[in-house]
Amino acid sequence: MVGLVKDELFLEHKPEAYHPENPKRLEYIYKMLPEIDQDGIFYISARDADPSEITYVHDPSYVNFVAATSGFWRRLDPDTYVSPRSYEVALRAVGATISLIDAVMEGKIRCGFALIRPPGHHAEKKKAMGFCLFNNVAIAARHLQRLYGLNRTAIIDFDLHHGNGTQNCFYRENSVLYISTHQYPYYPGTGWLDEIGEEEGRGYTVNVPLPYGMGDEDYVFVFRDLISPLLRQYKPEFILVSAGFDAYHRDPLGGMSLTEDGYGALTRILNDIARDVCKGRLVFVLEGGYDLQGLCSSVKRVIEELKISRPFGSDTELKPSKRVIEIVAEIKEKLSLYWRL
Repeated sequence: MVGLVKDELFLEHKPEAYHPENPKRLEYIYKMLPEIDQDGIFYISARDADPSEITYVHDPSYVNFVAATSGFWRRLDPDTYVSPRSYEVALRAVGATISLIDAVMEGKIRCGFALIRPPGHHAEKKKAMGFCLFNNVAIAARHLQRLYGLNRTAIIDFDLHHGNGTQNCFYRENSVLYISTHQYPYYPGTGWLDEIGEEEGRGYTVNVPLPYGMGDEDYVFVFRDLISPLLRQYKPEFILVSAGFDAYHRDPLGGMSLTEDGYGALTRILNDIARDVCKGRLVFVLEGGYDLQGLCSSVKRVIEELKISRPFGSDTELKPSKRVIEIVAEIKEKLSLYWRL
């Protein structure tokens, strides 16, 4: 059973003027959902997060700051806006993610996709950043620790941009393995391959900085030859995915070349791993993606792959770029003290 969470409230986070992160992103996705065979799909009701849950990751003063913007239009940084109901929407986005996770842990569904906004992976402890208000995935990981006592959670982030906020949240601990594939150099400027964590967290942050133009076979190679063996050694009890679709080949903010087939293959790989190591517990959480048709068709493909749950052929012949092969080899060398790769 695949769980989906959606809510019309997410459309109330609105820019005053044109902004790539706008309600049409979810309007397109929500209109698409009836096209998917509904057999095996279960819709989860979203709840509002309590502000205390936001402080699992964010400083209380920052939560109060965002709450104080209610009723106003405002820019929190050059990229990130709030509108009169944005605080309310952001609480619902966190609560929706937690609701989906609870449904997995309670056995109501095996996996799912939180179709929410605003996105979250850039949000830092004390500031908004990169379209993000609260870090949905990071708070979800803390929820898994606090409520269910999980000691090993993996976060896979395939958004075009590096998830600086998520990385910083877990950089000094080993209870979360954070792995990010992203275009580099690009916003926000972090995520080089030598950023591997500190103190107890050394080796538990893995960055895969990819050059401009990488496509399906490059990403699949990274997931099959690096991310899969890492996850199978770590044996997470739950896998969270920061699912950004701005690496899509037509995305106006991106420079990568992923297609629907690529996103489908990445989903199959993660689904395989989840079935093998953590009872299938796998939750995708929407991050970026700004070509509306590409976002919609890619999300559809991910949901269908979760639903079908077909294996990915480990012997699939791939022809990644020479540079990607070199990057993976360099990452393996840097991680050799911590992992058998």
